[in-house]
Amino acid sequence: MQLKEQLQRAREDVEAHLNRYFEQPLNTEKNIKEATHYGVLNGGKRLRPYLVYATGRMMGADKADLDILAAAIECIHSYSLVHDDLPAMDDDDLRRGRPTCHIVYGEAQAILAGDALQTLAFDLIANHQFAVSASQQVKMIASLSKASGIEGMVGGQALDIEATDKEITVAQLERIHQLKTGALLNCAITLGALSAKSCDEHTLAQLNMFGQAIGLAFQVQDDILDVEADTETLGKPQGSDVAANKATYPALLGMAGAKQKAQDLLAQAHQALEAIDYDTSELASLASYIVERNY
Repeated sequence: MQLKEQLQRAREDVEAHLNRYFEQPLNTEKNIKEATHYGVLNGGKRLRPYLVYATGRMMGADKADLDILAAAIECIHSYSLVHDDLPAMDDDDLRRGRPTCHIVYGEAQAILAGDALQTLAFDLIANHQFAVSASQQVKMIASLSKASGIEGMVGGQALDIEATDKEITVAQLERIHQLKTGALLNCAITLGALSAKSCDEHTLAQLNMFGQAIGLAFQVQDDILDVEADTETLGKPQGSDVAANKATYPALLGMAGAKQKAQDLLAQAHQALEAIDYDTSELASLASYIVERNY
């Protein structure tokens, strides 16, 4: 199966699982249920769920377990997007070609929808009967909470806000994106591995190196696309990072330097996979896709 087909299957699987959750009767208010559902069905690539599926599949994990973990990490990612789009943050009216959550439902409901998606992620993992041990289940919860919290995605977002309108170094920019983007991408890989009974420390360590490399490469390519792609292709305003006076890799390294940085990170990702005793071809293809994509 080609990578695009695998990405599409992962998108369909995780969205079907999330839809089933929101289609059931929930003891809550109608508007917040709709806003939360709207926030998670945001038309994204579902790259993080795909990484859960691909890693777990590579290591022989149970599909039902992977569905839960894919849905959980997409809830975290989607909550961050709902909050990022708010006027107090990036103030975006458009997300992947459609109105952002706060434009449709108002700021208060969007804030609550993000809150609901964050807690739903942990609810899903905590209340599922996994094929692996309870200790590995606890590690899943610990990994996701660390990656999405003050030492992960939230911390990276705070550093990003602090760096706006300021001159920063490449090392400082890397730290921002290792936390803001890389931590959750890496966590998706870790969750897939932890769902496998054969999970070992060497494999986790190599996957961590792979995840760090592609997490940073993803952001470098995003920065490149913010300059080179158009609004229709991106599904958001072209040049939005430049307009917001945010530091980017093309701004600090030049466009040629940014593109070389992406290629160097891709090489690091492939090198990490070579030391893993599984068929890593699917993850290798994904790494190449991250650097070669045009949206």
